This record gives sequence, structure tokens and C-alpha cells, in this order.
Amino acid sequence: MKYLIVAAVCLLGIIAISLRDNGLAEFSEMQTEIVPESLDQTQKTKVKDNPRFNEYWYAGLAELSGYDLKQSRYGEIHNGQATMIFVTEPFSRKKQVKLDNPGAAGNDKTSVLKLNSTRTFLTGIYPYSMMTSVFNPVSTASYTDALKLTLSGQEWCGHVFMQMNLDGRQYDVKGYSYFESEGDQNFSIKSTYLEDELFNLIRLNPELLPKGEFELIPSAVVSRFMHEEVKPYKAMSRLEKTTWKEKQVSQYTIHYEHNNRVVNIYFQSDFPYLIEGWDDTYQSFNREVLTSEAVRKNTKILDYWNKHDVKDAYLHKELYQ
Repeated sequence: MKYLIVAAVCLLGIIAISLRDNGLAEFSEMQTEIVPESLDQTQKTKVKDNPRFNEYWYAGLAELSGYDLKQSRYGEIHNGQATMIFVTEPFSRKKQVKLDNPGAAGNDKTSVLKLNSTRTFLTGIYPYSMMTSVFNPVSTASYTDALKLTLSGQEWCGHVFMQMNLDGRQYDVKGYSYFESEGDQNFSIKSTYLEDELFNLIRLNPELLPKGEFELIPSAVVSRFMHEEVKPYKAMSRLEKTTWKEKQVSQYTIHYEHNNRVVNIYFQSDFPYLIEGWDDTYQSFNREVLTSEAVRKNTKILDYWNKHDVKDAYLHKELYQ
């Protein structure tokens, strides 16, 4: 009997150790979920052959840039701040979400460059807060379109949300708004370039930018402000070198045919093709033509998801100095 008790105790100990180790492994996996993707040797040959690209985008850090913003709204220009956060992530091709367990995803896993772009500004007494997320596969030879785009907007009249998911050769669009005429929507449009993904294409390789005449789905934020139908529109574009804000940059210009809107994106001509700013000229509510503008102030490369304590608040302030 004594030996049976000892054996039982040993067995329980082995089980406890096993559970502990499994728990630690699960905890370790959970900890890595919030960290940007790191590139293993197999992916290096499949995803990108540029060592500088791999070193920059797969270092386990994100790139954050803060911008001075002058935003057109209600026929006036409002001062605010814009932020661009670029980071690589392991992404599910089927579910089109960030993978919780990339190692077990197999062929469902693809590497994406994600841009989270925010704009905050005050209109009179009430503030606006807009955020767009767009996900582009790093393997541009395998994928020609962004996989997903989301938009959320909050202001004191209410809030809106839109999501676009790539499904074959079309985008499935879901939209929600507090306006009756723009309430719950569910429709599809043919897939083509998204204006919001052009920033990702610049960061991946400016040669990927469409040039000449093509179809383009306008900025999710501006479409929301203009209450414009979400669909492809004819556009013309060109890429050239110029001087902007006393900096030598590349300038990518987009001109929409249907409303005469003109967008300029200014970025560094050499890798990593940092976005220096942009301007956006279109007709406002009172039919006056106004130009929104964002100018980069500062850029940081860091693990921002770990910088959430009170002592880290200075980092946010420095982004806009």
C-alpha cells in the first residue's frame, strides 16, 4: 500500500510539472502575440530578398511617426495631429485577422505590412478621432491587392465603422453609421487599388505605385467626410522628385477625374522611404476648395506595446515635437 501511495504521488508530480511547462509555453506564446513578426530563414527567401528590408521591418519593432495636421472640415481648416504606425504581422489569409498562433497556421499564414493611421482634431466645441488600418502582403509577387481595410470614426454626433475584406476579385464591404441614409450596409465592389494602401506600397517598394490612368478607391476618411459612395473612380497619377518643406523628396500625385480632388504624398527617395507628409485638395461643404496637410515632426522605432506606463507618456509628446 505504501508503495502505491508513493507511486501515486510521483505520478501527480509528473502531471503537475507537465501542466506547468505547458502553461509556461502557452504564456510564452501569448506574450509573443503582441510582438511584430520576426522573419525565419524560410520566409527570408520567400518573402523578401532585400537584407535591409528584413533588418528594418522584421526587427520586432514598429515605426511610429507623428505629424502636424491641418484638416479641412465644415469649410475651414482645423489644427490637429496625425500618426502613422507601420509594423509587420503574421496574418491569416482565410480569416483576415492577426494570427494568435502563427507557428500552427501553415499555409494560412502570410506576412503583412500593417498601417494604422490616425487623425485627431477639434471642430469648434467637439473633437474628431479617425483611424484607418490597412493590411498589405509583403509578398507582392503573390498578392496584388490589400487584404483588408477598416475605418472607425468618433465625434460627438455619433460614430461610424467600415470594413473591406478581399474576396477573390472583389471587396466585401460592411458599413455602419448613425445617419439613416448610411445605416447598416453590406455590398461588394470590384477589387482595385485603395488610396489608403498606397502608403504601404511606398514603404514596400515605390516601384509598385500605379502610374498613369487607373481606377482607385478613395481614402476611407475623405470618403466619409464627403459622404461619397465607396467604389472605384478614375484617377491619374505621376511620380517625380521635388523639394518640399526644404527637403529633397519623391512626390506621388493623384488626380481624381470625378471631383477634381488632388492628393500629393511626399516621401524619402531612399530606403526605408519614410513618409514626410501629404496634402489633399478638394471642395468643402460650402464649395470652397481647401487643402488638408500633414507634415512629419518626429519618428521613433520602438516596441510601443510595452510603453504603456505613466512614465512612458513623454514618448507620445516627443512624436509631435
